[in-house]
Amino acid sequence: MNTGRRNFLKSIGSLTILFSLDHTHTLASLLPADPELPGILQRVPAINAWLEVLASGSVRVFTGKIEMGQGLCTAVAQVAAEELDMEMRQVEVIISETNVTPNEGYTGGGSSTETSVLAVRYAAAAARKELMDLAAQALAVPAEALLMNNGRIAAKQGGRAVSFYELLNGKKLTGEVKLPLTVKRKEDYRLSGKSVKREDFRQMITGQSMYIQDLRFPGMVHARTVRPPGYQSMPGKMDEAALAKQIPGLLKMVVNGGFLGVICTDEYQAVKAQRYLEANTRWDVITPPRSTKALPEQLKELQAQTRTVKTPALPFPEDRVTLKASYSKPYIMHGSIGPSCAIALYHNNELEVWTHGQGAYPARDTLSRLLGIPAASIHVKCVRGAGCFGHNGAEDAAAEAALLAVAYPGKHVRLQWSRAEEHAWEPYGTAMCMELAAVLEPGGRISHFRSDVWSDAHSTHPGGNPELLISANYLARPFIRKPNPVGGGGYRNADAYYNIPNQTVTAHFFTGPLRVSNLRSLGTYANIFALESFMDELAAKAETDPFAFRLMHLEDARAKETLFRLQEKVSRLPKEKNTAIGIAFSRYKNNAAYSAVAAQVTLDPATGKATVKKMWCVADAGEIISPDNAVNQLEGGMIQAASWTLFEEVKFEGGMVTSRDWASYPIIRFSDVPEVEAEIIQRPGEKLCGIGEIVMGVSAGAIGNAVARVSGKRVRDLPIYGTR
Repeated sequence: MNTGRRNFLKSIGSLTILFSLDHTHTLASLLPADPELPGILQRVPAINAWLEVLASGSVRVFTGKIEMGQGLCTAVAQVAAEELDMEMRQVEVIISETNVTPNEGYTGGGSSTETSVLAVRYAAAAARKELMDLAAQALAVPAEALLMNNGRIAAKQGGRAVSFYELLNGKKLTGEVKLPLTVKRKEDYRLSGKSVKREDFRQMITGQSMYIQDLRFPGMVHARTVRPPGYQSMPGKMDEAALAKQIPGLLKMVVNGGFLGVICTDEYQAVKAQRYLEANTRWDVITPPRSTKALPEQLKELQAQTRTVKTPALPFPEDRVTLKASYSKPYIMHGSIGPSCAIALYHNNELEVWTHGQGAYPARDTLSRLLGIPAASIHVKCVRGAGCFGHNGAEDAAAEAALLAVAYPGKHVRLQWSRAEEHAWEPYGTAMCMELAAVLEPGGRISHFRSDVWSDAHSTHPGGNPELLISANYLARPFIRKPNPVGGGGYRNADAYYNIPNQTVTAHFFTGPLRVSNLRSLGTYANIFALESFMDELAAKAETDPFAFRLMHLEDARAKETLFRLQEKVSRLPKEKNTAIGIAFSRYKNNAAYSAVAAQVTLDPATGKATVKKMWCVADAGEIISPDNAVNQLEGGMIQAASWTLFEEVKFEGGMVTSRDWASYPIIRFSDVPEVEAEIIQRPGEKLCGIGEIVMGVSAGAIGNAVARVSGKRVRDLPIYGTR
């Protein structure tokens, strides 16, 4: 059977294009009553929790998520402006802040678009109805005869116009978001689905103050904490009097059990005080036994909790195994270019904290338990920080700033981590091991597939549990850290999305030697690297082209379309000596966005170095709010995944991390960055899906497969250029 793209398109039906010249929003789409609203709207249905009308005529929109560079604020502004027929410049977006925005928990997992953006769209649509009803009363004109435009409402036939603010007379919107709800038809969109200019890019390029590291307050003081050599260390003797002589600007040294902090009048004095104490404090160090075994072997020997994830209809036939293979990834850093920072002020028994953590409300709950201060007396405001790609040191910095501010009330206390601190103390993306096995039938189809995954936790956000903070473990009355939680992030995408009748998936959760938490895509990165490497190896066993092998195991039309489009991009490339193409595919979480990636790798015969020259991506995430922003995320994801796959590995010895700078933890350099190209398949009629994490694993798989093709050597233990 010919499975070419043209025949494929014929088989799934026709393409219909609709045009509308009516821009008055009279043609609208009615959301039926049976689908559920996003969970957050069920908990917080009040329209005024999501937006308010300002006296200037603009609208302020509230999201409980944070902007991490993913373009959330732009997408939120787009959908609000769309539903209210306003311009982007008329919409202001406020990110996560206690008692100001809805409590949407943490930002992560590519879920902001699926939840918060959708919630704002619905809230804006409900606000539109309320405003139109008010205008109908004020103008004595039926609502269907009114036109909304740029913050004003008037009769379509002309006459007096009234502004949003005049209609409300300084009051807030009073309605709730309920189904059924009328939203604008997608065919009538002016902004959603279009690429719009991101104002934050201008701020970045021109060096404007926009990050928490730029934040300054009058009379602010500066603080640093003093770190032990490793996790299992406690301070012995220190000389505060000698420190005061060395550092004239010292305001206070804070000692709370093993938690040491210094507060000074200026930042350089705080750095000098930190360095002095690091050099002159005796530490009681507990050194764990060293192992000469490779990391995958060490991890598999750790005590683990086993969870059966997927059970097959037929048991795995050990006597008919076609291929077995083991893969691994090391610990990987978030590697934020701007180290963690926080500011705290304790005054009149009230605590204010400015943080670049991933959620204001979870931070407030954690600080409340850590400090014994009622949550109602804590105000947390999220401020944009450097790209974190998950849970880095931001929440630890916020806790340390708060501890020091309580010890030195009445002043804004700024706590800044150094590069060495960020590298050595952030919670990493966990190391993982994967063992795969499969049985091929004579026709080349997979009849049985087995996946065993070894993983630590992929989410240890405190979320009200201070024992997950570094500082809390060292206090005079410490919060005792428990074994890491067992969670689904470790086996995310471990079960193949391919049509394989008998799949066995087992997860083994351990608590490893290093501190870990969520890193972009969680376990998907390692699991898809292993699975897509394995698919190429199986394709070779079946003597089948890698594209054809994947397509014969897929039934989902959207999945096939991503591969067909990717095949078109690379199939006509001229053949080059010492150059090969590798491919990979996945559907993120097996229920979200689709992506297929190809990587072109060249091999230098003289040095043996493989270089990624170009990467292509085709993605299908349903409805796209901002195509340019989606492409940015895909391109950035491919480059970051290339860095992880080729170079990145946290090194440690004797309970101490030795990767403490960019020399000992190399990342991709500009000279190694591949050319990247991303294509979005837009499907306005499909649900919104997050796109920020979907290419991480497929990029690793594509690079690994290209390296195997060009070199003849299969690399199963990452990074490709690692010492292992």
